[in-house]
Amino acid sequence: MKRKFRKSLTNLGKRALIAHNNPKSPISERYRAIRTNIQFASIDVPHKTILVTSAGQAEGKSTTVANLAVVMAQEGKRVLLIDGDLRKPTVHYTFQLSNLKGVTNVLMKQIELKDAIQYTNVEHLFVLTSGSTPPNPSELLNSKAMETLISEVAEQFDYVLFDSPPLLYVTDAQVLANRCSGVVLVATSGQTEREEARKAKELLENASAVILGVVLNGKEVKRDELYYSYGYK
Repeated sequence: MKRKFRKSLTNLGKRALIAHNNPKSPISERYRAIRTNIQFASIDVPHKTILVTSAGQAEGKSTTVANLAVVMAQEGKRVLLIDGDLRKPTVHYTFQLSNLKGVTNVLMKQIELKDAIQYTNVEHLFVLTSGSTPPNPSELLNSKAMETLISEVAEQFDYVLFDSPPLLYVTDAQVLANRCSGVVLVATSGQTEREEARKAKELLENASAVILGVVLNGKEVKRDELYYSYGYK
């Protein structure tokens, strides 16, 4: 049973990291387009710390942030991907990394930040997994220790990307959005209700977040078109 589980996780990682495993694919090109749009949005105000979130579950935010991190690293930038979903983390699955120690362990001073950051198979890309599951995720993310952590990594890396829980379920994403310089919202065509998207935008605005744009997944398009699109708010 364990072998089958591990195999499924390996396959999940290969499918999720299309920008790394198939960099010439049309979808990989769309991730590079997202990267370019973020860079254009950063001309006047640098956006080094970026949260990728969604209104609901299974919208593709974790896949989006992982591939966005990959294409940023492929450009030669030092990139750190942080799993800010302390409730249902997935980043360690995607990159086939250990999750024994991560964000929570650093915040609780059980391990030094430099010892918690892990290398990946993608050059210039590093990962800080979620670590041990805490009883109080929102409070931990809203702590002074988290503020210090974000300041430290922002000095060490060109880009710091955060995965997070969905906006409509818990307050974690709002907390992180307030502490990041920009937010990318992920939605799924035919799944994300307009009211859900509107509420998610409202929650981000209430958190004083800077919404950089929206990634739309799963949109039915013509054969010669691509499956990901990006637009400014």
